[in-house]
Amino acid sequence: MTTVSFAFPGRWVEGAGLLLGPLLMLAGVLLRVDADGFFPAQLAAFATSPGRISLSYSAFVAGNVLLWPAVIALVRRVWVTQPRWALWGGVLVLFGLFARTFHAGVDHLAFQLVDVQGLRTAQQAVAASYSAFHVFHALSFAIFFGWIVLAVGTWRARVLGITGSVALASMSALPIGVLKGTGPMSVVAAAGLCVALVPLGVRVLKDGPAPRWWAYPLALAMGTAAVLLGMAG
Repeated sequence: MTTVSFAFPGRWVEGAGLLLGPLLMLAGVLLRVDADGFFPAQLAAFATSPGRISLSYSAFVAGNVLLWPAVIALVRRVWVTQPRWALWGGVLVLFGLFARTFHAGVDHLAFQLVDVQGLRTAQQAVAASYSAFHVFHALSFAIFFGWIVLAVGTWRARVLGITGSVALASMSALPIGVLKGTGPMSVVAAAGLCVALVPLGVRVLKDGPAPRWWAYPLALAMGTAAVLLGMAG
């Protein structure tokens, strides 16, 4: 029987997630800092500044998606000495990332309603359907508790240290749900994530040889092709 050793998803994907995920989420949070945190004001802000609000929500969800390799990077390091904390922290945080991505899809549809049917109609539609059940609502507890569990694991395994682990746990304070704006705790949570993960991301990216020269244009070409195909429907 042959044993294959492969550290998925690899150093460059993990490093990029650790570095870019938190920074994009922080940028997304700061871009909508002037609008009230609840959905009527978020939709009104989009009606007034569609470009900025679209960029804000796009940066936030892009950062959220890029966090999955960052979480894998933490889990692999915590697993060495604290496998149970690594397992449950990683599982809960990843489920939480899925839920936030679902919320981002609802956000996008709500913003399109503003464009297609007007601000008042969009606000009425969101208000009437805000409490509608969906299976992803059951993952709200994972969004809240996952970061705390994983942070305890990073502290016990001495992966981040006490400061980084507390900063990581602060992500549990990030508001949960659809069309959430920026409050003080949003900034604290996103900034804490940067404190926890960005230095580790830099270390991961520097810990080994650089990619071959052709990897950069290839990644750019693939990214461009993916955007164009997505826009084509």
